[in-house]
Amino acid sequence: MTSKNHLEALSSLGIKAKEVFSNLHADLLEQHSLDKNMAVRTSHGAIAVNTGKFTGRSPEDRFIVKDDLTENSVWWGPINKPFSPEKFQSLKSKVCAYLNDKDVYVRDAYAGSHPSYKLSVRVINEFPWSNQFAGNMFIQPADNELADFDAEWTVINAPGFQANPNLDGTRQGNFAILDFSDKCIIIGGTGYTGEIKKGIFSALNFILPYQKNVLSMHCSANVGDDGDTSIFFGLSGTGKTTLSADPERKLIGDDEHGWCADNTIFNFEGGCYAKVIDLSSDKEPDIFNAIKPHAILENVILNSNGSVKFEDATITQNTRVSYPIEHISNIQPGSLANNPKNIFFLTADAYGTLPPISKLTPSQAAYHFISGYTAKVAGTEEGVTEPKAVFSACFGAPFMPLHPTYYANMLATKMKEANVNVWLINTGWTGGPYGVGSRMSLKYTRRMIKAAMNGELDGATYKEHEVFGLHMPTSCPEVPAHLLDPKSTWTDSKSYDAMANELAMKFTNNFKQFENEATKEILEAAPRVLIGVK
Repeated sequence: MTSKNHLEALSSLGIKAKEVFSNLHADLLEQHSLDKNMAVRTSHGAIAVNTGKFTGRSPEDRFIVKDDLTENSVWWGPINKPFSPEKFQSLKSKVCAYLNDKDVYVRDAYAGSHPSYKLSVRVINEFPWSNQFAGNMFIQPADNELADFDAEWTVINAPGFQANPNLDGTRQGNFAILDFSDKCIIIGGTGYTGEIKKGIFSALNFILPYQKNVLSMHCSANVGDDGDTSIFFGLSGTGKTTLSADPERKLIGDDEHGWCADNTIFNFEGGCYAKVIDLSSDKEPDIFNAIKPHAILENVILNSNGSVKFEDATITQNTRVSYPIEHISNIQPGSLANNPKNIFFLTADAYGTLPPISKLTPSQAAYHFISGYTAKVAGTEEGVTEPKAVFSACFGAPFMPLHPTYYANMLATKMKEANVNVWLINTGWTGGPYGVGSRMSLKYTRRMIKAAMNGELDGATYKEHEVFGLHMPTSCPEVPAHLLDPKSTWTDSKSYDAMANELAMKFTNNFKQFENEATKEILEAAPRVLIGVK
């Protein structure tokens, strides 16, 4: 059934669709995708789609409209690139005209589970599976809310539309552009669904901290039976989704959260968007079991019987699945919980130099939050043949419109008020760098995190790392003691010192861009480069 609300909204945008499908149930959207030969049904019950040329976000093609609202508030630069209001309106009109005489799928939803801070969103899609993704990832209104749904923000998503860079002001044919005054996001030239959710996340990362004094965070979160909340910050590949999906704890959310003044952590989303490369029922049972009807698999390879070849990265390493959060059996009702007791910064250190677990001082927490370090390894990107350090401020720079220290100062205040413990967890390599050492066992990582959460490390003896100044426990239940000090896992201590020095210098060089905004205490938390070590 077509909503009158939606017909009026499309008309105001100049869209004269062939047919408008309003808030369709996932069953119907799946059938539309199958009937249009845009998807196949897998043996898992989920549908599988191919997102086309783009199998991930395109950060260089993300723009923010620069106007009176954003000119002096947005942190302009290579991440937040300016776009003129006039060019935005012109391109928006072209995208809307492109949707004329096409089937158009419209969905009303909320972003944010906290009743005081939820954002009402209308998503307009060219493809049925894109609309189903929005249904999976955002929070669905109650039936009685839909008739008079008042959308504050609009997302217009047209993967088949290509911009003309010479005329439209884009870098190339694809684009994702936010206009905070128009309260609209336009996405074109890419079928990668992550652009939809990250567009709204970017909007909230401006609206909540800057206008409503709510800290927005690129993190996952869960809560124990005693009400103890844990937050996991981390970039892609560090284990953020995996480690928060703990069968012994209730999942609040796996990617995006707010922390507000009433001491509440709340999920932005109504679903999860997990990587499935090398997924197995043994290692990640919650995610594996969530792949069933209404889930959408992206860019996977199927066996002849329709089952997924999870190990196959023929199309991309970034194979994904989106599913409603209800597909996880152990979830936190309402996706809300109290102040966190523990915060974990996750990094996959391919240099093999950081401890698998270390406790951070407040200034170290601020330093590592602003740095947002992880590493890419050979094969993850074209041209990457050896470990490559990646620094993404606040563990989510591509989605942060404000200066990183804005979020860091808010986090520091929150941590102090809540008296929270902060830990750095290395889910990367031990015994040497990538290609020499081995990946840290997930079993041991889970055990160390469990020990931090249940207080087993409160009375532990700690040793200070001579380069990074991190406080490493000398023992942890059920974890071999030699693993806790990374230097002891290397056969050549001099090689370790040289590699640790190399990474320390990368940290220092990266942080130069933040020095003018950082406090003396934060600057003193930087790694110490060992003189004479090469």
